[in-house]
Amino acid sequence: MDNTKTLTPAQVASQWHEFKHSPQDLQGADSARLAFADPEFLLRRETRGIRFELEMLKPELELARQGIAQTVVVFGSARFVSPEMAAERLAQAQKSADPQALERAQRDLRNAAWYEQSRQFARLVAAYSQSRAPEDQLYICTGGGPGIMEAANRGASEMGAVNLGLNITLPLEQRVNPYVTPTLHFQFHYFAARKMHFMMRAKALVAFPGGYGTLDELFEIITLVQTKKEKLVPIILYGSSYWNRLINFEVMIAEGAIERNDLDLLHFCDTPQAAWEVIRNFYQLGGSEAFPAVA
Repeated sequence: MDNTKTLTPAQVASQWHEFKHSPQDLQGADSARLAFADPEFLLRRETRGIRFELEMLKPELELARQGIAQTVVVFGSARFVSPEMAAERLAQAQKSADPQALERAQRDLRNAAWYEQSRQFARLVAAYSQSRAPEDQLYICTGGGPGIMEAANRGASEMGAVNLGLNITLPLEQRVNPYVTPTLHFQFHYFAARKMHFMMRAKALVAFPGGYGTLDELFEIITLVQTKKEKLVPIILYGSSYWNRLINFEVMIAEGAIERNDLDLLHFCDTPQAAWEVIRNFYQLGGSEAFPAVA
């Protein structure tokens, strides 16, 4: 026999109203509070599992409601700025005559090329989806922050496409960029839950140059795919000069840490069009084929 009971929205609202209008001393007594309305209880160490489950469930329900089933995930540095901002910083540095400021501004301008290429890549993905039924569309998904993430959300937004931002709360607050579709902006406390949501709908992952966070996300995904814990998807390392300088894959092969065919999981690309073609070829997408449904 099913002994579960589903609370109706009206019942939940009634209980919440009762709590909100309780005498102050009742609100202050932990034992008298409704469990779901007791912040101190929900934030205890022992209820961590409940909080983690909620972080999994909230995006899952909302994404299902909006029909978001297939994504292209874009990773990359949060520190790379747009060409417009980089040019502005360079002009200010030139006026200041500060050698260090000028060096930083010149680096910003150089790295702004990655921002622009992330933006253009997202536009290609969004353009493909424009003529597709909702269930066959690809949606750009990022960590929701600035830099490369902002660029990808911006590119999709400029094409009129909805896009996702899976943001994370950090000691130095990571702001959500203004191009994420408001109803598809989700905030996470747990990195693990956030990473799971990145992979659950991913049809491809594109890693632009980045730092520790990008490497963390990239290698977790490579490991999951290599060990067949996750489905095989294109993993694109965008910017071959950056990645080959940063990671010596040949050393790992020479030392027997990985097999040479493990490199087949990775695709090195240097243009937005080349990255998009990897995805198209992987799934044999043509002009009219629908994107394969989620298994």
